[in-house]
Amino acid sequence: MPEPSVRFLGVSKSFGRAEVLRGIDLDVHSGECVGLAGVNGAGKTTLIKCLLDFCDLDSGAIEIHGTTHRRPRARARLAFLPERFTAPYFLTGREFIAMMLRLFECRYEEERVRAMFAALDLEVAALDKPVRAYSKGMTQKLGLAACFLSQRDLYVLDEPMSGLDPQARDRARDLLLNLKSEGRTLLFTSHSLADVEEVCDRVTVLHAGTMAYAGSPGGLRERYGETSLERAFLKCIEAHA
Repeated sequence: MPEPSVRFLGVSKSFGRAEVLRGIDLDVHSGECVGLAGVNGAGKTTLIKCLLDFCDLDSGAIEIHGTTHRRPRARARLAFLPERFTAPYFLTGREFIAMMLRLFECRYEEERVRAMFAALDLEVAALDKPVRAYSKGMTQKLGLAACFLSQRDLYVLDEPMSGLDPQARDRARDLLLNLKSEGRTLLFTSHSLADVEEVCDRVTVLHAGTMAYAGSPGGLRERYGETSLERAFLKCIEAHA
């Protein structure tokens, strides 16, 4: 079996006396989509910060494409969108996209950029507007556009649907499904169990820093005898309280 795209091996992390992650073991295989679900404070964002080497591990190890996460080259094939994404306020949309594509070593192609804006229901006129004039939803779409245009092998997205209206959420889900159909690997957090169920091959439920469940969305429903993933999720965290 090929090496997982991402591997968490016994990852633990504390801030002061607060244990945020406790012995997390998780593999994300190439070409699959894994959703991280959990209540606020469950450790989802901290796990991603550890993956991206934004904070040190207390114990354990993380590998990205077989390379320790501490090495910059391990992150060369991934794109990341943070939960609270903000773009430099003094840039226009076009300038921001062009800057990000340079960082990704991708060529700026106006037609592709316009097509991505249309796919996210973001007006092409926004390309010439300063980012400081964007609404929260527009800003989120801009961040998603930059990620999706990067043509990476691995996408790490923290609450990618945050601030999007229902139509934009639907458009973003379609783009995530397209990436998956192309064989890209996706790891994202979400409070929306509907998004997880529609897009993800597997879901990992974090609760109080531990893994309460790891498997298919359907398997989570079956385990707790529910037809609704949301109700199964609630029963799962109650069982691990």
